[in-house]
Amino acid sequence: MTDGQNDSNNTDFVSANVWEGFSNWLHCICVVTFDLELGQALETQYPKHVQLTEQEISNICYSAFPDSNSGCMGDTKFVIRLPTKSKRDFNSEHVNYNMKCPPALKIDEGYIWGYVYFRQVRDINLPRGYFQKSLVLLSYLPFNNLFTEICDYIAPEYFDHGEKCLEAICNNIKRWPPPTPGISLGLPILGQVFQTCIPVSSVRGNEFGEFKVLTQVEELNLFELFKPVLSHIHLLWELVITSEPIVVMASSPTNCSSMVLALTRLISPLQFCGDYRPYFTIHDSEFKQYKQYTCKERFPRFPPPAILGVTNPFFAKTFQHWPHTIILNDGAGQNSKYKVKKPALSKMIENSSGIYTSYKPFLQKDKNIIKNLMTGVSSNRPDEAQSALLRKHLLELTHSFMYPLERYIASLMPLQKDISAFKAVPIPSPFNPENFFTTLDTGGPQLTLNKTNIKGDWTGLYRKFFRSRNFNSWYHSRYRELAQKLQALHTEALSNADLKNWVQDRPEVEVVDMVLRLKNKIGECENEIPVSETVKQQLNERMQDVVTSLPDDLKNILKIS
Repeated sequence: MTDGQNDSNNTDFVSANVWEGFSNWLHCICVVTFDLELGQALETQYPKHVQLTEQEISNICYSAFPDSNSGCMGDTKFVIRLPTKSKRDFNSEHVNYNMKCPPALKIDEGYIWGYVYFRQVRDINLPRGYFQKSLVLLSYLPFNNLFTEICDYIAPEYFDHGEKCLEAICNNIKRWPPPTPGISLGLPILGQVFQTCIPVSSVRGNEFGEFKVLTQVEELNLFELFKPVLSHIHLLWELVITSEPIVVMASSPTNCSSMVLALTRLISPLQFCGDYRPYFTIHDSEFKQYKQYTCKERFPRFPPPAILGVTNPFFAKTFQHWPHTIILNDGAGQNSKYKVKKPALSKMIENSSGIYTSYKPFLQKDKNIIKNLMTGVSSNRPDEAQSALLRKHLLELTHSFMYPLERYIASLMPLQKDISAFKAVPIPSPFNPENFFTTLDTGGPQLTLNKTNIKGDWTGLYRKFFRSRNFNSWYHSRYRELAQKLQALHTEALSNADLKNWVQDRPEVEVVDMVLRLKNKIGECENEIPVSETVKQQLNERMQDVVTSLPDDLKNILKIS
C-alpha cells in the first residue's frame, strides 16, 4: 500500500470519527436539482465522506420531486422511505436507542427515511423558466415531526445562503447529544434550539401494559387526516392490523405521505411490519416488483403487505387490481365525507374520493367515539383535543385486541419448578390458536376495552391476524423474549446451585462438561442473557467451585485457572 493510500485511509477514518455525532441523527443532507440533460440529479451532499450507491442516489433523486402532473408551486414538504441495501453497522448509540424506544420508532436497517423540502418558483433567468430544487434530510430515525420541522426551518436558509449554510448546519448537528429516549433534548441549529423528547418503550418487553402517546419526534394530527373517513376508522384499523395491501392516491406527495404514515400508526403501539412507502414513484427501484401483482390473469398472486402513497395517474391503471384503495380528493372541503365503494376497473378512472374495497369488517363500529368526535366538530373543539381523543381510542382498541394474546403467550412459559441447573434450558410451549380461542370466553377483548363493548366476530379477526406479517413479527419477538427469560432463570439457578457438593464423586467427564457449560454461560451473560452483576459474580464463584476439583494438567487443557 502506498503512502498516498495510507493518507487517504487515515483521512477517511478521521473524517468519519469527527462526524460520529452527526451520524447519530442523520445519514447525510442531499440537494437535488433539475438538470436539463440528466433530469433530477444530485447536486451536492454533506458530509462529503458519506457514500451512497448509484441505486440509492437514483431513488433519492426521483423521490425528491413531486410528479410533474402535481403542479406543486411554491414550497412542498413530504416524507419518503426508501429501501437500502448498504451494509451498515449501527453504532453503540443506535443500539442503545433501539433497546429503549417504542417499536414504531425503532431503526430498521433495511430502510432510510428522507424528509423533503421542495421549492418550485418562476424564474425567467433559468433555461426552463423555473427554479426547482429539493433539500433532503436522510436519516435512519423515523422522527417525522421533528425532522420535518427542522427541514422547514433550514431549507429556506439554504435556498437564500447556499452551501456555506449547509456546512454550518452540519457543524451544529454533529454537536447534538445522542438520541436517547426518555430525556429532554435541546438541539441547536442556525441560532434556534429545537426541544424534543423521544418516548421510552412503555414496558420492557411488553408494549401493552400502559398507554403512551408518541409526542414531538413523531406526532401526527390523526383527527385532521382521518376526518373525512371517521365513520370508517374501524374498517381501516382492521385493514392495517391484518397487514392488508393498501394504495393511497392523492394529487400531492404531502397528502399521500401524511395519510400513509397515519395509517401505520392506527395500530400503535403494535408495529406495522409490512412495507410502507409514504411517497412511491414509478422510478423507484422496487416499482417492477409491485407492478407484477397488478394483473390477475398473468400474475394471480395476492399483493404483499404494503401501504403505498402515489400521485402519478399512471398508478390508476397499474394498481387497479389492488384490493384496497384510498383516493384523497385534495380539493374537497374539510367537512367532506368519504364513502366505502366496491372496487371496479373504473374506480380510478372516475377518480372520486373514497375507500374502494370489498372487505367486510369483522367488528361493528364504535358509534360512541364517532358521535363524540362529531360533537366536538359542532362545538369547535380544538383539533389537538380531537386528535388526542381519537388516538386514545385507537390505543385502547389495539390494547384490547392484544391483551388476550399477551396473557396467553405468558402462559406458554414452563413452570419455575421445571427449571433446573442440572438440566437443559426448557423452551416455551408452542402457540396453539385453538387453545388461545378457549381463553376468549373469560377474558376476550370485548371485556377489556375501556368503557366500550365492541361486538363482532373477534375470533374471525384473530384468525385473519394470525396469517399476517404483523402477527408473525410480534410472535417471534415475544417468543425470543420468553426464551431469553428462560435463559436468565436457568442462569440464576446455575449461579445458586451447590456445585461443591455436586462435584463430589462425579466422573471427570461430567465435571469437564459442567466447566464448559459455566464458561459458555459466563460469555453469554456479557451480551445475550439479561442478568444482574450479582448473578455474573456468582457464576464465576461456581466456576471456581468446580475448577478446584480438577487436576492441573486438565486446567491447562481447558485454559482455566
